[in-house]
Amino acid sequence: MNDSLHFDAYPSLFEKARLLRKRSTAAEDLLWNCLRDRNLNGIKFRRQHPILTYIVDFYAHSHKLIIEVDGGYHLTKEQQEYDEGRSFELRELGLTIVRFSNDEVMYDLNYVLMRILGEIA
Repeated sequence: MNDSLHFDAYPSLFEKARLLRKRSTAAEDLLWNCLRDRNLNGIKFRRQHPILTYIVDFYAHSHKLIIEVDGGYHLTKEQQEYDEGRSFELRELGLTIVRFSNDEVMYDLNYVLMRILGEIA
């Protein structure tokens, strides 16, 4: 298994990730404030992190944990099918994916943080 930080991410994704960091949603910003600077149990998280052909919202390499914050468009059938395929590929690398809706982050942040801690434990 490839244990590198980016799992051989496509070089073109790094610039796209930089742009996504500048255009983050309110929910992503709120969660990032809790995860950045090792604020959650001293764990290093990265945001808009390239892995393979994807950019994940948040990634803790030490725990092989991906956190995704999904907007309303993730409720469409096409997007759900894409997300399932993407998650399958990422799980094949030995990674764990946890998904939250924007609303969960915005209105129940304590639940989100406790669930992340539960995944880490």
